[in-house]
Amino acid sequence: MARRSAFELAGTRVVPGGRTQIDVPVAKLYTHAPLHIPVEVVHGRQNGPVILVCGAIHGDEINSVEIVRRLLRSRAISRLRGTLIAVPIVNVFGFVQHSRYLPDRRDLNRCFPGSEEGSLGSRVAALFRDQIVNQATHIIDLHTGAIHRTNLPQIRAQLTSHAETATMADAFGAPVILNAELREGSLRHYAQNRGVPVLTYEAGEALRFDEWAIAPGVRGVLRVMRRLGMLSGEHRRRQPPPAEVANGSSWARAPIDGILRPRVKLGARVSKGQVLGLVADPFGNAEGEVKATADGIVIGMSNLPLANEGEALFHVARFEAIEEAENAVENFQSDYDPGSGLS
Repeated sequence: MARRSAFELAGTRVVPGGRTQIDVPVAKLYTHAPLHIPVEVVHGRQNGPVILVCGAIHGDEINSVEIVRRLLRSRAISRLRGTLIAVPIVNVFGFVQHSRYLPDRRDLNRCFPGSEEGSLGSRVAALFRDQIVNQATHIIDLHTGAIHRTNLPQIRAQLTSHAETATMADAFGAPVILNAELREGSLRHYAQNRGVPVLTYEAGEALRFDEWAIAPGVRGVLRVMRRLGMLSGEHRRRQPPPAEVANGSSWARAPIDGILRPRVKLGARVSKGQVLGLVADPFGNAEGEVKATADGIVIGMSNLPLANEGEALFHVARFEAIEEAENAVENFQSDYDPGSGLS
């Protein structure tokens, strides 16, 4: 059998059976100090897929950084088939500033495919695209909820676009799969249009370490790598039940300005018209009900009690098989719930 070739990234060669940390130059600060996107490449001795696992495209989504760190410390990848490209922090500008955005307030995940002659966001997207993304055959993009919002662990993917996308989504083991349309300018939009299967994992809250989001994320990535034939054997823990697919979702919004008192928790099953929370002024003179617009499961919610009229407070996913979806969430919570605050 012919010896496998070395893997090259940003001018660095990684030999078969090797692993190398690479600092990809991205820009300089005002002080002329250089900034780099940190990358670790694990290049197996045997052929296989090239999977990119990346976090913190939004710089404040630090659960994703910890998922990548634990993945790289996992003994399971010591006998890897194929190649792992692990990028814990894509948006290094935002990460340093505890911010979702780049310094010009652009969302990096709306800047793809980018341009070498465009805005800062466009240039960073173009560099990440050329140096890293275009080398991958499969991608897992790790995210959390925005600041003051938390997400139930979930996979977002366009399941009809690529058979292997659906296979990866099923293997991950999240309690919910949201069959989500592509958003123009996102990494998922760019990669999928190139025929590369890509998952987005959403779990937890920005600027937090949520163990109930991190541990399932690590296990989910490893499950996908096993399904792709990159890792040997089965995971010793029992396999999670199949996730239920949601074909739509909607936000219940604040009817008035005021202070929110939630009536339900993350992961709760709700019915159309059910009161999810009450918003009242500080005196309690005016009070409005936040009602579910459909039957479903609460997959995201605001953690900040202060709400402006029209603000999105509860994200409800809709399922054809609502009983099965409720069971999947309950099974997940029984595994990962201790002390998490989930319902």
